[in-house]
Amino acid sequence: MIKNTLKILTLLLFLLSSIFANKDDSLKDSVATLEFSVVGDIMCHSTQFKFASVGKDSFNFNPVYREIKKYFDNSNVVIGNLETVIEVENVKYSGYPVFNTPKEFLGGLKYAGFDILSTANNHTFDIRERGIESTLKYIKEYGFEKVGTYLSQSERDSVVIHKKNGIKFALLSYTYGVNLYTIPEGKEFLVNRINENLIKTDIERHKNAGADFVIVFYHFGVEYQREPNKYQRKLVEKTISFGADIIIGSHPHSLQPIEFFKTENGKIDSGFVAYSLGNFYSNQRWRYSDGGAVLNFSIEKNLKNNKSKLSGVRYLPFWVFKGFTKNGSEYIILPSEIAFYDSTKPYLNENDLTLMKECYYDTQAILEANSDRVEMDNMKKSNFRKLKRDYLENRRFISKIKILQNSSEWENIFSDTLKIIKNN
Repeated sequence: MIKNTLKILTLLLFLLSSIFANKDDSLKDSVATLEFSVVGDIMCHSTQFKFASVGKDSFNFNPVYREIKKYFDNSNVVIGNLETVIEVENVKYSGYPVFNTPKEFLGGLKYAGFDILSTANNHTFDIRERGIESTLKYIKEYGFEKVGTYLSQSERDSVVIHKKNGIKFALLSYTYGVNLYTIPEGKEFLVNRINENLIKTDIERHKNAGADFVIVFYHFGVEYQREPNKYQRKLVEKTISFGADIIIGSHPHSLQPIEFFKTENGKIDSGFVAYSLGNFYSNQRWRYSDGGAVLNFSIEKNLKNNKSKLSGVRYLPFWVFKGFTKNGSEYIILPSEIAFYDSTKPYLNENDLTLMKECYYDTQAILEANSDRVEMDNMKKSNFRKLKRDYLENRRFISKIKILQNSSEWENIFSDTLKIIKNN
């Protein structure tokens, strides 16, 4: 019923915007919006793939994301840090400390709505070069874009500009290291390590290639710390001076604050750093690691004068359920707002609700600690933003087609549809 109502509202807005559009609104019609959702560490401990088993060497991770997917469906671009190795041939599946994860894990991420995976992290080299080759092979097969690990120097040095809704952006990714492993001499291209000269050059090359803004994804910091250390802050300061517009961190497995800054030589008015987005999906069940936040932000671009701006930074608190449902043993990533509903999920007990609320308030305290420009998000707000974007996209579509600019033509063409809306 709710889905049908949303569809009817979208269609109604689409029709009304065309019938009553005013030529004075051309400025609004020239503004494009791109909404991002970004998460931190996506891991697969052994309990996770055991829970996802549906037969011998067969897995289904889709149910994990059935609730959070609704939020991702409202975003244009979804990004996460893939902190595991995928399906190396003739190597047993394993969790920490050497990860080797079933390829179906990527199927779950595809179902959830992920578009781009960052692969530069301390576990990317767990099974050496073979692990990178296998991971990148399956990432390609499942239809993701990736950044951070590569199969050749030319691939690493290539400039990749993503374009959507008339907005162009670049995503770069680097890690502090690869645990105790050594990358072979001459094959440094396999993993992007944090190197200031390299980062500066990469940012400049992508900006010169036409990126409206550059996002830098760092795997850095100290595990389980809820504040950035001096090294993180110093590197962020330098990255800003290099021209980065948005900086996102992972690795600590717990959230760290968000701070804003004035961009240098940037095309957007201001940028921000999220020092750590913590865990997204893992088996770490202790406080500050058993949940966290989806970072959500929007970029607006005036397609007439090519000026861009950061139009909102939000976060959706979530908590990872681990327990028994009617389907058996499951992990489910749940928006934390569920804990405050009058009627909640039948598989959640009082202890689950207590932990979910604790995670909700911890998330708010950490992410809003250093700035009042960060807004807590929820599903209702997300749905409304999507409806608004669809409305504006439809107006731009109409403005390009001459026949559709005549209200009487619209009334004739869609008279049956208008009757349906009226009757419903």
